[in-house]
Amino acid sequence: MDKKNIVILDGHALNPGDLSWASLKEFGKCTIHERTKESEILARAEEAHILLTNKTPLSEATLKKLPNLEFIVVTATGVNVIDIEAARKLNIPVANVPAYGASSVAQMVFAHILNLTQHVGHHDKSVKNGVWANSKDWCYWDLPLIELAGKKLGIIGFGKIGQKVAEIARAFDMDVLINTRRHLKNLQPGHQQTGLENLLRESDIISLHCPLTTATNQLINKKSIAGMKKNVLLVNTSRGGLINEQDLAAALNEGLIAGAGLDVLSTEPPHIHNPLLGARNCFITPHIAWATKEARQRLLDIVVKNIQSFLLGNAMNIVNG
Repeated sequence: MDKKNIVILDGHALNPGDLSWASLKEFGKCTIHERTKESEILARAEEAHILLTNKTPLSEATLKKLPNLEFIVVTATGVNVIDIEAARKLNIPVANVPAYGASSVAQMVFAHILNLTQHVGHHDKSVKNGVWANSKDWCYWDLPLIELAGKKLGIIGFGKIGQKVAEIARAFDMDVLINTRRHLKNLQPGHQQTGLENLLRESDIISLHCPLTTATNQLINKKSIAGMKKNVLLVNTSRGGLINEQDLAAALNEGLIAGAGLDVLSTEPPHIHNPLLGARNCFITPHIAWATKEARQRLLDIVVKNIQSFLLGNAMNIVNG
């Protein structure tokens, strides 16, 4: 294989220092930038044969000014940072990294669910503030504690992550309601495929795992919230745009929803005036469900395979073929 000039535009997201880039360097010269501003893209990418990006955007105008570029690898699953159609017209294949983080994302789903039902952090803080030491009783709780067994978990979208979430839910003896476009065959015991309205109406907890499309944009809004139980918990580890954030914040503050656990927002980082930042019983993590070291290592391994397969003439994970 000919040696290539590989440029990584924003390596910090994938590898802040706890992984090794050595496997990429075997393909040729590898230049790694921690972060790249839009104004720096052309200067850094102009000699690249292979370009890696996580969130650094590559527009049509930019791609047209990179005549050496042969291949783009997005170090993530979502490829919205690339003008895919422009890359196709320029005969530049774009590869992504699917299905690397299902276990890690599912784990975060239940981190949020358990936080909302057990309030571990809250009670730890209260103990350290002296509440237990000064308690008249041998134990106490000042927020409702909720058992998951027997509760209904509604999963909207049933790809690999949704399936892993369902598997964990069954381990907690939960019943699983599934809403997805395709017809599911041979459902596991305790799983039921259902329409969206029924899922919203019957679920005690709702977890979002569908892609963001024109059909799912702001799927959770004032109208859909009105069809939910008042004590429902909502978890979103998919895409922030699935939720109308103003509507959700209002519902939380008015007690129409019991709580929310969010790992994604519509704009990241969020604007300081995002209404969810101050909403009642709303817990937000900074888009880290994917970011366990194990998941990032799998991601890097697939990036290497994407490049290797491209150089061997049998490119894999191409999204604009």
